[in-house]
Amino acid sequence: MGRSVTADLLSFPMLIQLCAGSAVAKRADWSHTSQAHGKAGRRVIRRIFNYRKVPYAEMRAFSVHLLTASGSFLAFLGVVAAAEHRFVDMFWWLGLALLVDGIDGPIARKVKVKEVLPNWSGDTLDNIIDYVTYVLLPAFALYQSGMIGEPWSFVAAGAIVVSSAIYYADTGMKTEEYFFSGFPVVWNMVIFTLFVIDASANVALAIVLISVVLTFLPINFLHPVRVKRLRPLNLAVGFIWCALGGYSLLLHFDTPDWVVTGVVVSGLYLYCIGGVLQFFPRLGK
Repeated sequence: MGRSVTADLLSFPMLIQLCAGSAVAKRADWSHTSQAHGKAGRRVIRRIFNYRKVPYAEMRAFSVHLLTASGSFLAFLGVVAAAEHRFVDMFWWLGLALLVDGIDGPIARKVKVKEVLPNWSGDTLDNIIDYVTYVLLPAFALYQSGMIGEPWSFVAAGAIVVSSAIYYADTGMKTEEYFFSGFPVVWNMVIFTLFVIDASANVALAIVLISVVLTFLPINFLHPVRVKRLRPLNLAVGFIWCALGGYSLLLHFDTPDWVVTGVVVSGLYLYCIGGVLQFFPRLGK
């Protein structure tokens, strides 16, 4: 009995040393793991916040994408206005979106966005914004206005959004001269013109159906900026259409006849000149 107690007393310090050693080892392992995690966290933080290492060219190129994406917010403001039947306000927002869409492409080509940011598709972003501002919102405005009456306003709006979605899936929508092949679903301009001229239900329905059919026909339509043939004239007519349209908005669509005539004539020119240049290939060269 005495020997057992003595052995236990002798082994007790050894047990304490073993426990202390184990605790020290665990503390060392925890310290090593903590330091490793800390270093990894600091590397991530430095990578996120080390803006000085981001090249200026990439920042400049990405800012162009942000400019394009701002069209989505303008479209959202337009949706709010159309839902509240404030169509004048809606078209002002669409006008700003059209301005952004007109300037972001040349700027992107100037700063070589595709080469600087190859993993970010400006074309995809542009198509998304264009579908919302050129198609979805004008179709919603046509439906909300009841211009064609029930149920045809709903049918016309549905035809617009479906045909336009199919058109955007066409990878051959542009020709070598940068014409659009088929009606380029610029429904913002078409629906706006219907509001300016205060179109009757039959006229509005006929224009919508004709444009939907032309979406799938191999007839050229003008890109007023990128098409070189008759570019000065095309830009001048486009400017006249925009100026008269803006004046009509200032008048809240209480438009005098001379403004209506100017919008219709300039609009018809922009609508038809692509087909004219297609059938007369030497014109404007």
